[in-house]
Amino acid sequence: MRRRFAVGVPREPMEKGSGRSQIRFCFVLLAAVSFWLLLFYFHFSILGGEGSESGVWNQRVKGAAAEKKNSKPKNYPFMRALRTIENKSDPCGGRYVYVHKLPSRFNEDMLKECRSLSLWTNMCKFTTNAGLGPPLENVEGVFSDTGWYATNQFAVDVIFSNRMKQYECLTDDSSLAAAVFVPFYAGFDIARYLWGYNISMRDAASLALVDWLVKRPEWKVMDGKDHFLVAGRITWDFRRLTDGEGDWGNKLLFLPAAKNMSMLVVESSPWNKNDFGIPYPTYFHPAKDADVFLWQERMRKLERPWLFSFAGAPRPDNPKSIRGQIIDQCRNSKVCKLLECDFGESKCHSPSSIMQMFQGSLFCLQPQGDSYTRRSAFDSMLAGCIPVFFHPGSAYIQYTWHLPRNFTKYSVFIPEDDIRKRNISIEQRLLQISPEQVKIMREEVISLIPRLVYADPRSKLETLHDAFDVAVDAIIDKVTKLRKDIIEGRDDSDTYVEEISWKYALLEDGQRTVGPHEWDPFFSKPKNEGDSSKSSAEAAKNSWKNEQRNQS
Repeated sequence: MRRRFAVGVPREPMEKGSGRSQIRFCFVLLAAVSFWLLLFYFHFSILGGEGSESGVWNQRVKGAAAEKKNSKPKNYPFMRALRTIENKSDPCGGRYVYVHKLPSRFNEDMLKECRSLSLWTNMCKFTTNAGLGPPLENVEGVFSDTGWYATNQFAVDVIFSNRMKQYECLTDDSSLAAAVFVPFYAGFDIARYLWGYNISMRDAASLALVDWLVKRPEWKVMDGKDHFLVAGRITWDFRRLTDGEGDWGNKLLFLPAAKNMSMLVVESSPWNKNDFGIPYPTYFHPAKDADVFLWQERMRKLERPWLFSFAGAPRPDNPKSIRGQIIDQCRNSKVCKLLECDFGESKCHSPSSIMQMFQGSLFCLQPQGDSYTRRSAFDSMLAGCIPVFFHPGSAYIQYTWHLPRNFTKYSVFIPEDDIRKRNISIEQRLLQISPEQVKIMREEVISLIPRLVYADPRSKLETLHDAFDVAVDAIIDKVTKLRKDIIEGRDDSDTYVEEISWKYALLEDGQRTVGPHEWDPFFSKPKNEGDSSKSSAEAAKNSWKNEQRNQS
């Protein structure tokens, strides 16, 4: 029997195919091992390397990403107030003001002792009618029949505070407030103690006020940077640099806490950032829009027989004053009207005489007074008279909230040196302005009237913004911008140069840097006087002495 062999695949072809599979398998295995080796090498040697730049960078990126993922937006205490801006259905969104309820010794008690508010003037009659003073009789037809008062030029403290009571967006919830008002009568306070009192008495109320404020929760929101107050006197009454008994004023504006607040004064410092100029009060305090419109129309139609006019007294004790030369030029001109204001009886003390002269003039000369500014500048513009300034500190750097930055639109500028050196005729300079241009400038002045007057505090204008409204809006804008800068991490404190604060006030919206300016010579500080405080304090002292000429 023959043995049969099983039929199968030939041996040789099988061995050949098996060898190819093994080679292919080995190749794939080697490639896989190489890939994983390279991957581990890349991970540990490059990405994970502690000593390599890439590793450090990667760790920082990972850390930043994790921090960003885990961090929450910082919740500043003023965020709720900022969010009210987004509520379009709220007419007061972003405009709320919180008013501190100060102890009465800081305001109302001063009015009860009104006879002590001035050494020479009985201020009791000037604090009546919510600070407007007694009504003016319109015997000569110079005024309107209503809205005119014998207002003291330093009465802004009480006028502003009473006007705030009518503000439409007051709130008792300080977390909604765009700004915080401090109703301290700072001007009246210092007026009581400037003559014959030691520095302890002069500083007492200011120190007590600051002590009261810093303990309040509202203060802690921004360390007082959202707070503001009003003082109806020039800034130099509040800037005593030393504790020498002979130095002028108190040190309110040099107190650390006060430096955080904004103080509205009738004349600010060019070299400090915590005060802002607001208009002196005029005699006109309209109760409704129609009062303003009627007055503006009347000023447009007036005949003005005088080319220019000046109301004021010379300053023989001040060698830098140009008033003597101005008075001489006016006397020698057939087209100038002069009212000399000196001791004794004078028409210069009569509101009707002053306003009548301004109403009959095309241009009104406004040189410096004892300090940079004068109430007369606002009285003249109220009369539709184009002001002529001789120093940029008299208006252009002071009232940037209320007046156009382009000063040529509403005024004429003649540098003091041109008068001092007698190389210019005021009359000839003004005659060079064409009648057409005079008409345009006068219209600009008349259009500014609502922004320069304080409405009757017992009422409220409907469509017009008065000097109060303009100032409050500006403070709110200032605080809102600061809050947004804090959120966005912007801080200009390292680059802000306080000694040239006047330049920052002239910047347009969005500008942050300043450079050389044509007015630099006007505000250069004398090296031997440091802060120019010596001459400024002397000017403030002279201003007080000359109050005898202006009030009766």
